[in-house]
Amino acid sequence: MTGFGYNVSGFGSFPSRGGAFIEATGGTITTSGDYKFHTFTSSGTFSVTSAPDDKTIDYLVVAGGGGGGNNKQYSGTGAGGGGAGGYSSVTGNVVSASTDYTVTIGGGGAGTSSSNGSGTAGNNSVFRSTTRVGGGYGAGGANVGGAGGSGGGGANGGSGGSGTLGQGNAGGTGYGGNNGGGGGGAGAEGTQGNVDNGAGGAGSQWLNSSYYAGGGAGGGAYASSGGNGGGGDGIVRGNGGSGSANTGGGGAGCGAGSGSSMTSGSGGSGVVIIRYQYQ
Repeated sequence: MTGFGYNVSGFGSFPSRGGAFIEATGGTITTSGDYKFHTFTSSGTFSVTSAPDDKTIDYLVVAGGGGGGNNKQYSGTGAGGGGAGGYSSVTGNVVSASTDYTVTIGGGGAGTSSSNGSGTAGNNSVFRSTTRVGGGYGAGGANVGGAGGSGGGGANGGSGGSGTLGQGNAGGTGYGGNNGGGGGGAGAEGTQGNVDNGAGGAGSQWLNSSYYAGGGAGGGAYASSGGNGGGGDGIVRGNGGSGSANTGGGGAGCGAGSGSSMTSGSGGSGVVIIRYQYQ
């Protein structure tokens, strides 16, 4: 101690969590206003180097979308669209300095060229304690759509698969002679095959103003639209459109007369996006 001042070195060092803002690496980094966005389109690591106590992150987790079904040789015409991958938006989440956080991106489920076959479910995406379930498959034949983050559409009288609470919505019912049911989306259920021709359920808008997790369209006798947020579109008795990559959109179903060679759409892969204030 010198005079009335204090030499604090004798008391040891005080803990510090770094600078005034969060600093981190990982994914593709972009900026918008006062925020940085880390976008993961494949699995990786979010590495935090600085994490002040008063700063938090917001993040989006979307799983892979489900693949659409195929009814190219069934007596009816429609096959279900794939359900969107499970969707989650988390705000105000605390992170720790000098910590690595694993990011897992789920792939989209495959479509199918098999006669009267169902698509494949999407795969899960994970960040921190948030796991989102892959989208359910779209049905072929006369089957029920698969359950998932959002459910896949049914085919020829089959009901849509169920969605997971807090992650997505159910798929629509399919109708013989019309379209398969649309896959469910994060924002809405897929429509029935005789209502709006089996449109995919709408996705949800995130903090970057983009939409994610739209359901795939049901395929068959009429053109049909995938849900905004990457859902694949269906055309008249033709190949189903695939979900857009890194949106979790479902793939569209397809349906045609006997002997045709048609393939349903694959689901779009998932995505994780992390946002925080950097200035």
